[in-house]
Amino acid sequence: MHPFRTAVEARDLDAVEALLAEDVVFTSPVAFKPYPGKAITAAILRAVLRVLEDFTYVREIADPGGRDHALVFTATVGGRRIQGCDFLHFDEDGRIDDFTVMVRPLSAAQALAEAMGEQFERIAREAAEVS
Repeated sequence: MHPFRTAVEARDLDAVEALLAEDVVFTSPVAFKPYPGKAITAAILRAVLRVLEDFTYVREIADPGGRDHALVFTATVGGRRIQGCDFLHFDEDGRIDDFTVMVRPLSAAQALAEAMGEQFERIAREAAEVS
């Protein structure tokens, strides 16, 4: 099992953050522009764990000779069942430098966008406290 998956499933947010590169870029399934930087990415991931209920990784897909990893998950948000995938790329030090999330179906993605929108002020505050 990948250390990122282990940290997320244990809800060990310090371990999750430790796996992020300083220059990580987070691409959200519900926002147009990517979010650059460890502080904002960590704050977003904390918010995701607050809004997604019954979050479970169901599959890992790894590039055996490379630095790419995909983690398929299911969860509930706003009463909607959501399925998604975290696409991770690791830098030469083994830290996540590119993190892209995709989700389906559209109704669940919309529920996720609404739930995360409600978290945005807290996300911005947490990211600013670290910077």
